[in-house]
Amino acid sequence: MHNPGLAMCLALLVATLRAATPLILAGIGELVTEKSGVLNLGVEGMMLVGAVTGFAATVTTGNPFLGILAAMAAGALMAGAFAFLTLTLLANQVATGLALTIFGVGFSALAGAPFQSHPIPGLATLLFPDLATASPLLQQLLLIDPLVILAVASPVLVHLFLARTRPGLILRATGESHEVAHAFGYKVIRIRLLATLFGGAMAGLGGAYLSLAYTPMWTENMVAGRGWIALALVVFSTWKPFWLVLGALLFGFVTIAGFQAESWGIELAPNLVATLPYLATILVLVLISRDKVRLTLNAPAALGKPFHPAG
Repeated sequence: MHNPGLAMCLALLVATLRAATPLILAGIGELVTEKSGVLNLGVEGMMLVGAVTGFAATVTTGNPFLGILAAMAAGALMAGAFAFLTLTLLANQVATGLALTIFGVGFSALAGAPFQSHPIPGLATLLFPDLATASPLLQQLLLIDPLVILAVASPVLVHLFLARTRPGLILRATGESHEVAHAFGYKVIRIRLLATLFGGAMAGLGGAYLSLAYTPMWTENMVAGRGWIALALVVFSTWKPFWLVLGALLFGFVTIAGFQAESWGIELAPNLVATLPYLATILVLVLISRDKVRLTLNAPAALGKPFHPAG
């Protein structure tokens, strides 16, 4: 028997998960990067380049999975450029990350111009061609595509990697003290390079989700600040994957609630609806992060500090 209340709750849950997915993917990637001691503020730019690259590759080849791989490669390529400048040439990580975002904004606008407002079938529709004719309940379940499932699983996988595996413990040790890690014979630059590439690939994947699944089209600056929110989630979650997910879900819920407010009889200005998720997320995260002791204890001690083997 069809239950309207259950259907509404399921729709809200699925919509919240989908809205949170790009934040979780990008945030988890940045969390691993920062755990190694590298601060990459270029998440917004990498997400934009991933979004436009994934969309362009999908339109060109007709294969969304090639588009996803292309987006991850584009994000990793940008992260690789950042790593070369900061880990090899010892450029300032903050300035380089900001430059990476500025480059990503400009490059994505230029590369995406031929694909502007060119809609494609969403990832769920491509995977399930009969989605439109399915029952409402089944439609909601099928909207949980593989990238949403990956986003839900990634915090668990990353937590297990960092807490239960030898490579994960080595990565964390590198982020705490690169001098000690180097003294034990670990390749600090290589470890940080791999962590940075992973972060870039995940940011590119988060961008691809936006252009291929969430709103399946390319529009200029469609990431709309989610890269900065992902960065904030990493810090204010005190580098804990599960707290990061809760913050992302909060953002997703407020986003969907803002759009649904009118159907609930609540009149809100469109500009307020667009701003509310960012304000609510930042406010809650600031309140959570008032425990300065916990924030200081959980922050990687070598975060943002340059390392040179000869130093």
